[in-house]
Amino acid sequence: MSVGIAEPERLGKTTLPDGRVLGWAEWGPLDGVPVLLCSGAATSRWLGFGADAVHALRVRLVSVDRPGLGVSTPLPGRTFDHFVTDIRHLATVRGLGRPVVVGNSQGAPFALALALGGAASAVAIVSGADEVALPEFADRLPEDLRNLVELTAKDPAEAERAFAEFDADRMWAMVMDGSPPCDRRVYEDPAFAGAYRRALEEGFAQGPGGYARDTVLAMGRWPFDLARIDVPVDIWYGEQDRSHSPDNGETLAARIPGARRHLVPGIGGAVLWTEAERILRACLEAAGVSRT
Repeated sequence: MSVGIAEPERLGKTTLPDGRVLGWAEWGPLDGVPVLLCSGAATSRWLGFGADAVHALRVRLVSVDRPGLGVSTPLPGRTFDHFVTDIRHLATVRGLGRPVVVGNSQGAPFALALALGGAASAVAIVSGADEVALPEFADRLPEDLRNLVELTAKDPAEAERAFAEFDADRMWAMVMDGSPPCDRRVYEDPAFAGAYRRALEEGFAQGPGGYARDTVLAMGRWPFDLARIDVPVDIWYGEQDRSHSPDNGETLAARIPGARRHLVPGIGGAVLWTEAERILRACLEAAGVSRT
C-alpha cells in the first residue's frame, strides 16, 4: 500500500515578533503552489501527506506545529486569532502569500479561522473535526463526547486539565480503537505507523498543553461566522467516518457559502492519505492552477 508518507524535505523554525518560534516542515519544490497543512490532533509538523505527488503537481506543502506542539513555543490561553497572526507572519517570512489551507481532523477550525482572517486563498477541510458544540448536534453525539462538550462549555479550564491527561500512547490507542477496519489498514501500514507515532511523540514532546488547548478551542463554540467565508471551500469525508462529524460534514457544508462536499466511499477518517492526489488537485483548482 502506498500512503504517500516521506520524511520532510526541509525543516525549520521561524521566529515570531514576540520571540516565540514556530516550527515547520516542507515537501515539494520551493517554487511550487503553497499549500499549508493544519494537522490533526497532537501531531507535529513531521506528518505530511501526498509526498509521492507534490513534485509532479508542483505543490509546496508546508506543515506547521501549532504552539505547544512539536518545537513551537507554547502560548498558554491562546486563541484562534493568535494562530491567524502567527501564520500571517510565517507566510510573509517564508514567501507563501495567501496559501491554500488544508485542515485535517482537529486542524479544521484552525483552517477555517485562517480563511476568515484573510490568510487563505482557499480551504480544504478533510475529515474535519466539526463544531460538535452546536445545539443541533447535542442529541446525536455519543454520551462520552457529549459530556466533554458540556464540560468544555461549563468549565473550559477544567476541560483543559482533563485533556492534559493524554499522551502519545493514549492518542494512538484512541485513534486505533475508534477507526473502522478500512482506516486501520492505512494506519497499520509500517511507513504510516512509524511516521504517525513519531509525529505524536513530537507533538507531546513539550507535554500535553498544546494538545489540551487545541482541544478546548475545537470542542467549544467556534468564535466566528462561517457564513462570512468568501474563498472556495472543499469538504472531504469518508462515508465510514463516525468520529469527526455527526453527519459527515453535511451541516458544515451548508453553513459555508458555495462549499463543495465530497463523500468518499470505502474509507473513514484516513481520507487525507488515501485521496491525497485528488485533494491536492482540488486545492490547485481552487487556487486557479491547472495541472494535467
